Amino acid sequence: MIAIVDYGRGNLGSVEKAFVRVGVPAIVTQDPRAVDDADAVVLPGDGAFHDAMANLSRLGLLAPLRRALDGRRPFHGICLGYQLLFSTSEEFGEGRGLDVIPGVVRRFPAGLKVPHMGWNRVQHGGALRLFDGIAEGDRFYFVHSYYPVVAEPGSSGSDAGGLVGDARGSGGLSGETRGSGRGTEVEGPIGDARGSVRWAWCEYGIRFPAAVETGRIYATQFHPEKSQKSGIRMLENFAAIVKDAR
Repeated sequence: MIAIVDYGRGNLGSVEKAFVRVGVPAIVTQDPRAVDDADAVVLPGDGAFHDAMANLSRLGLLAPLRRALDGRRPFHGICLGYQLLFSTSEEFGEGRGLDVIPGVVRRFPAGLKVPHMGWNRVQHGGALRLFDGIAEGDRFYFVHSYYPVVAEPGSSGSDAGGLVGDARGSGGLSGETRGSGRGTEVEGPIGDARGSVRWAWCEYGIRFPAAVETGRIYATQFHPEKSQKSGIRMLENFAAIVKDAR
């Protein structure tokens, strides 16, 4: 059973129906015990970063979420659920996220239309299991005004001087990376039972990380449940990961 965490943000019914479509039982829940007992956990959502963290705390879901992120079970963050994995967000003043992935969530630079809404290409370089069977440059559906800036290996997630691909800095990749820059692998642990980090990328005025994999943690800025054929294939891939992990 997959637990889809309900903290009052996002169209969770569409996520639940998408998993049912690919043959995996899923429930939408606010029950911390259901999150602890699930074979895998999905954290979707949209809206404001700080409100989401406050709601997770109020509902007693932060502790089970952190246990779900210890690397022992598959985890999938979607849209805001992806951004919450990072260290901090600048939305409405700096606030702390789940701090699983070192980095800062920032608003798209001035001059770009926000939100970034609609279909856009994702470059994964064949490096991420979540993209198995999905062509390089396939389009996925995005709705977001903020994007994550990834910390270099060994730097603090809130240290703006150590951020990869920061639109306020050089705009390029730095740190120890492997790959073409389409699907990029960063060496070094994020936390216990995780390890190397693989990224997929998207261009919207700037280049930003659109998806991440580290150990059994997977997350996407876009909405696979709204991304038609490629999105369904991605959910099928996650379902296969869940079955393999049992």
